[in-house]
Amino acid sequence: MKRIVFAGIAIGFSILVTMQACKPDPNLDVVADAPLGFTIPEGWPKPFYNFENNAVTEPGFELGRKLFYDPRLSRTNEVSCGSCHQPSAAFAQLDHPISHGVEDKLGTRNSPSIFNMNWHTSFFWDGGVNHLESQPINPIQNPVEMDETLDNIIAKLKADANYPKMFKAAFGDETINSQRIFKAFAQFMGMMVSSNAKYDKYKRGEAGANLTPEEQSGYTVFKNNCATCHIEPLFTDFSFRNNGIAITSVNDSGRAHITLDAADMYKFKVPSLRNLRYTWPYMHDGRYNNLDDVMNHYTKGITQSATLDPALKNGVQLTDKERSDLLAFLNTLNDEEFVRDPRFQEVN
Repeated sequence: MKRIVFAGIAIGFSILVTMQACKPDPNLDVVADAPLGFTIPEGWPKPFYNFENNAVTEPGFELGRKLFYDPRLSRTNEVSCGSCHQPSAAFAQLDHPISHGVEDKLGTRNSPSIFNMNWHTSFFWDGGVNHLESQPINPIQNPVEMDETLDNIIAKLKADANYPKMFKAAFGDETINSQRIFKAFAQFMGMMVSSNAKYDKYKRGEAGANLTPEEQSGYTVFKNNCATCHIEPLFTDFSFRNNGIAITSVNDSGRAHITLDAADMYKFKVPSLRNLRYTWPYMHDGRYNNLDDVMNHYTKGITQSATLDPALKNGVQLTDKERSDLLAFLNTLNDEEFVRDPRFQEVN
């Protein structure tokens, strides 16, 4: 769900999220049947979110999926989480540079993709939320995204014929509250693991998954030029950096919007390089429509500023062959099995 910048809103949201997250729940015992479990892919680090106190079950996962695709979580009953995080776009928003919310209101940032969320230590381009279970409150209440209140959402869900039964199956009784809503979201989103790209199969030594000479050369180019920020196997270090893109009239301050620290001006979260085929357009504001434009930026388009990442002071200098090979390697990070996984598709 997209993160939109409006002065003063983020701080208020953070306070509300903290209050909601700390509020005691009358019963969070999950139904023990149909445990799904969560498997860390081979060679991957331990995730930040490990479903402690929120064991994944089939009923909890199904509830989270239904909530994710339910437009009634918006004020107009027309915009769901899945509206902006589409399976075919690796759960980014296909072809939209910036967010489109209720009444087609526009935000100022591109929809970040949703996968491998359990390894994230913060969420949104500016890192304004630091826990997976707290993440959904921001787009739900944001006035140009879903623009709805938790009280209204709970009332809608209680009035539905199916939701009370689904909450009972997932949590033991029909109580519907914000904590259970967010835990169900976490069960669904947390299971969205993208780890079956060609690169992954190559690293696991699977038959038929050898890299071509061009891809292998591109892998070397990647390790020599990109791996400081885009660390394997997640292809991000989850840090916040100013990558030298030119400031627009929006003048989005990035991480500084949250920290109020001038040293964080124009720093944005380093995105994963996985699934780039599906997640265009690129950058926090969707300004680049293709990877050639992205390459042009890093090779000759860096804007100098006080907070520019030191590694980019002179840009990234690549020969035409290195550039072509790097693009070939990046294509090995596309996980078609994840994008097509029926578990994460909307069920009517």
